[in-house]
Amino acid sequence: MSFFIRGKPSGKPKDKFKRNLPKPDQKSLPKRTKFDDEEIPSDEEILSNNEAGESSEEEVETPQEKRLRLAKKYLEEIEKEEQKRAEDSNYVADVDKRLASEYLDSVGKLRRFVASTYLGFEEVKFLKHKSQKAPMTCLCLSRDGKILFTGSKSPAIVKWRVEDWLPVGVISLLDGADRKTKVHGVCLTMTSDGKFLAVADGSSGVRVFCPDTLAPLAVLKGHRKPVTALVARKDTHEMYSGSSDRTVVVWSLDEMAKIEVMFGHQASITDLDALTRDRAISSGGSDNSIRIWKVSEESQLVYNGHNGSIDSVRLINEENFLSCGDDGALCVWSTMKKKPLATQSLAHGKAQTNGEANWISAIATLANTDLVASGSCDGFIRVWKLESHFRKFVQLFEIPLEGFVNALVFTPDGSHLIASLGQEHRLGRWWRMPQG
Repeated sequence: MSFFIRGKPSGKPKDKFKRNLPKPDQKSLPKRTKFDDEEIPSDEEILSNNEAGESSEEEVETPQEKRLRLAKKYLEEIEKEEQKRAEDSNYVADVDKRLASEYLDSVGKLRRFVASTYLGFEEVKFLKHKSQKAPMTCLCLSRDGKILFTGSKSPAIVKWRVEDWLPVGVISLLDGADRKTKVHGVCLTMTSDGKFLAVADGSSGVRVFCPDTLAPLAVLKGHRKPVTALVARKDTHEMYSGSSDRTVVVWSLDEMAKIEVMFGHQASITDLDALTRDRAISSGGSDNSIRIWKVSEESQLVYNGHNGSIDSVRLINEENFLSCGDDGALCVWSTMKKKPLATQSLAHGKAQTNGEANWISAIATLANTDLVASGSCDGFIRVWKLESHFRKFVQLFEIPLEGFVNALVFTPDGSHLIASLGQEHRLGRWWRMPQG
């Protein structure tokens, strides 16, 4: 059912000129007209004038008609997709449901409560590649969940096909790299349409590749120190990068150019995330702050809540986000409040060697749901449910895995949780875990 109704024309267009013709049974009598010099146009002239008028009306499209045309085109595309998926004639209801979900998602109001349906895990599958012998550091999953890119402290990025978990390509970071810098996969991000893959390799630049052919496209220069975080804004070709120089840079991947530089953090930026809105969220490591950058408004919101370095931050939806750090705490926040809604202290327990809290090194959220996950070096990945309007953590189950959990990501349908494991923390080499 269309949301746009366009009124139909009331009738056929009237001719600009009318001719009084005699009836077949009526004799025509000569009659003197009032205007002897008036020229009566021929039928060909009338038709040509009408055609010219119609063509000029078709060429001129008002903004309202353009919006209506684009909306109808968008609805037709959705209907085609849903018709392919549908097994019966109920695809109209699916279209309405999808439109409602996409609208709620765009305004940050979409909520799905799915965590209670997760009871455990079936199996753990390990992926290894000969070009990545050093500890794994980062992951990047395509929006449709079909392609996975992995990075490590080795100078290579591996492309995997999720359907059968087989490698389908390798990007060597040594090609075209600065010989003075020891390159490796620090962080990855990919645009929603799969057109651009951005890689931070330990230098001050961002390298952009084509995800399909793995061909290099550009090197973006805008930071003074190594790039430490990347994220692409959903459904756009806009990207955000964070660096050890304490700045966040906004990029246009269409133009391969820098748009804006944002200042505020007092330490190296450790993580970035973004969804649909024209804003990004960043964690500032040892400055103990989280910042939401409103790019178009040129403003920022600052949040403080952890007792130590904040290592990672993830958006749950446009109004809530999750953070973690080396104080061993998980925090869930509302963008409308300066303090956490809920804090899970010692979420991964204490270290047996020194009694300090185990650092939480990675977190993941299933977008617009109440399901989150966290990883540390205690030998477990823990899956959590957010209850009472995100004011309470409830652990659902734990997955035993040895080593540092350096990255986590849910597949879009929530059927898999992918983890990046290594013998060392992704941000340094404070200690090693040989069993990782």
